[in-house]
Amino acid sequence: MWQQTLITLRARPRGFHLVTDELLAGLPELKACRVGLLHLWLQHTSASLTINENADPAVRRDFERFFNRLIPQGTDGYEHNDEGLDDLPAHFKASVLGCQLSLPISAGRLALGTWQGVYLGEHRDFGGARKVLATVHGEEASTAGYQRL
Repeated sequence: MWQQTLITLRARPRGFHLVTDELLAGLPELKACRVGLLHLWLQHTSASLTINENADPAVRRDFERFFNRLIPQGTDGYEHNDEGLDDLPAHFKASVLGCQLSLPISAGRLALGTWQGVYLGEHRDFGGARKVLATVHGEEASTAGYQRL
């Protein structure tokens, strides 16, 4: 089974946002996969994807604080600022975190840990809607059913 879907995530303000449910809503075919992988590819250079804590929103706020200290806006000595002062820092943050994830699928759902969720790191002040190319590769469930983990 191979399935590829382009998912448009709604625009969000700068920060780290839990997008697991929004991604899953765009992937109803995942339920038909007994075992496989979901590959997510963010088609942007100023945002990122990562996996982390899905319960306490303070973690996402702390991520934003940490990355703003690690890669501050307005640092002298860089040339690229075509789209504003947040432009190059956004590219740096996206490169540090990355634009892709591979996630296991088991019994028709993501096999994430208890406290894991997919974050969109929005590194621009006004980044707009973000596109994620989602590729499901796996074995379809039989009509006889299967055991959930």
